[in-house]
Amino acid sequence: MRQFLSGSLALALALGTANPVQAQVAAGPGAWSASQTWAADTVNGGSLTGYFYWPATKPALNGKRALVLVLHGCAQTAAGDVIDSSADKGFNWKTMADQYGAVILAPNATGNVYGNHCWDYASTGHNRSSGHDGVLLELVKRFSGDARYAIDPNQVYVAGLSSGGGETMALGCLAPDIFAGVGINAGPPPGTTTAQISYVPSGFTANTAAERCKAWSGASTAAFATQVASVIWGTGDYTVSQQYGPMDAQAMRLVYGGSFTQGSAIALAGGGNGIPYSDSRGRLRTVEITVNGMGHAWPAGTGGQNTNFVDAAHVNYPAFLMDFWTRNNLRVARADAPVVSACNASASGNSVTVSATGTDSAGAISSWRVLLDGPTPVSDAAAGSGASFSKTYANLADGYYSGSVTATDNGTGLSSNACAIGRFLVGSAPALQPPTGLAVSASGADSITLTWNAAAGATGYNVYRNGTRVNASTLTGTGYTDGGLAAATTYSYQVSALAGGAESALSGVVMGSTKAAWTCSTTRSSNYAHVQAGRAHDSGGYALANGSNQNMGLDNTFYTSTLAQTAPGYYVVGNCP
Repeated sequence: MRQFLSGSLALALALGTANPVQAQVAAGPGAWSASQTWAADTVNGGSLTGYFYWPATKPALNGKRALVLVLHGCAQTAAGDVIDSSADKGFNWKTMADQYGAVILAPNATGNVYGNHCWDYASTGHNRSSGHDGVLLELVKRFSGDARYAIDPNQVYVAGLSSGGGETMALGCLAPDIFAGVGINAGPPPGTTTAQISYVPSGFTANTAAERCKAWSGASTAAFATQVASVIWGTGDYTVSQQYGPMDAQAMRLVYGGSFTQGSAIALAGGGNGIPYSDSRGRLRTVEITVNGMGHAWPAGTGGQNTNFVDAAHVNYPAFLMDFWTRNNLRVARADAPVVSACNASASGNSVTVSATGTDSAGAISSWRVLLDGPTPVSDAAAGSGASFSKTYANLADGYYSGSVTATDNGTGLSSNACAIGRFLVGSAPALQPPTGLAVSASGADSITLTWNAAAGATGYNVYRNGTRVNASTLTGTGYTDGGLAAATTYSYQVSALAGGAESALSGVVMGSTKAAWTCSTTRSSNYAHVQAGRAHDSGGYALANGSNQNMGLDNTFYTSTLAQTAPGYYVVGNCP
C-alpha cells in the first residue's frame, strides 16, 4: 500500500518516479498573481475573480505540473484568507506549491450565495456548465489548456473548507474525470441543505450521499475507479456536524466501489489522527483525519494565518494533501520498484554465501545490497547486479547472524523492500545461554512491553520480533518496549544474551498482542456534569454531545444521559455499539 504522510509531517519527498521530464517546463515567477478576472457567472452574477500561484520550481511527478483548486469557506475571501500576504501565509499553500512545482488556483465565490460569500454546495441543480460548478470547471480548463503552465491533466486536484469543502465534494462527484483527488474539510455531503450543516437529517446516510454523488457524475462514473479522497475535521467544530466527516469518506468509498480494508491509525503532528482505507488491490484510496481540539477552520499548520476560520496551531493540511495526492495518484503511469523474490544465506565454517533473485520492471537491477548483523557486521552496497547474485563473505567470527538483501534501480532511484534473512549460526555456537522468563508485561494500541530474567554472564540483550531483531543498539536492561506496531495484531518475540562479542541462542517464544486502536467507553451522569467534563457543550440551554452534536436535553442537573465515546473527542447518546 502506498503510504500517506508520516506523523512527523517532515515531507522529504522520495517519489523516485520513472517518468523523467520530457520537455523543459517553464519556470513561473514564484509569487501570487495580481487579482484576475475569469469566467462570467450568469447564475450568481458577476465574474469569477481570484489569484493563482505559478512556481519557479520543477514539477515533482511525471515531468508536468499538478494543478490545485483551493476553495475558501463562507465569510472568507481568497485575498483575505487563502493566499500569502505581507502579514501571513493564509491557507499556507505557497510552500507546497514550491516543493511540488504545482500551480495553485484561489478563486473568490461569485455573487453572495447564502448571504455570506459562500460556494453553492447545496445547489439542487449541480451541472458542469453553469453556476459555481460551471465557472470553476472553466477555470480549471483555462489553466489545463494553456501550454505555458505545463499542467498534467492526470494531476488536477480540488480542496476546500466548509461551503468550499461541500463544493469540493460536489466537484469531485460531478467531474471525477477532471479531479484525480479531493480534499474535503468540514464539508456537508451531497443532498444536504444549508439548514442541516450542524446535524445529520433523519434517515440521511453515507448511501444517500453516495447515490447523489453517482447521479451527478453521469457519463464520467468510470473515472471514480482512479480517484482518491481525504476528509478532515476538528473535534471542536460545532458549526458543521462532525458526523459528516466520516460520512463523506464512506460515501466516496461507496462511490469508488469494491471492498476496503481499514489500516492502523497514524498520529499526525499537530494533534491529527489519520485512518487510511485501502481497496482490494492494496491501493490507498481514502484517509479520514480527526484533528484534536481544532474548531471550524482550515488547518494551515505553522506559518499559516491564525484567524477568521484559519488555524495555524494544528495539522498542516496542504502538506498532507500534496504528499497524499502525489504518492497515491492512480492516473500517472510510474514504474514499480524492483522486487526481491527470494534471498538466502548459507554458512560453511566461518564463511557465509548470500544469494538472491529479483525482477525490475524498469530494466535490470543495478545493484544488490547485503546487510549482515552479528559479531562481524557486513554492509555491502555492491554485492552484485542483474536478476540474481551470489557472494561469499569469509572470516566471519563465530556467532549468530541475521540480515537483509535489497535491490536498487539506479535509473529510477527506486529500491525494493528489504528481503529479511533470518537468524543463522556461523562457526560454533556460543556457550552463553539465552535469557529465561520472557513475558509480556504490558501492551497498548501500538506497543508491547517485554521483560525477562538476567542471563548469567550476559552484558546485553537483543530482542527479536517474528525472527528479526528490533532493537537498534544493545539493550543493557532486562526489559524493552517495542513501539510503532499495528493495532489489534499478534507478534512473536524471543530474546538473546550478549557477552564478549558472542550471542546466545534465542529464548523460547512468547506471543504478544496489541490492543484495538480505540476502546469505546460509556459514562452516565447529569447533562450538566457531561458539559463540565467536556463530553458535551451547551447550545441555547441544551446539552449537545461533542462530536455528534446529538441533543441530550436541557443542560442541568435534573436531566441524565448516557454517552458513549466512540473515538477521541467524539460522543454519541447511548451505549457502545
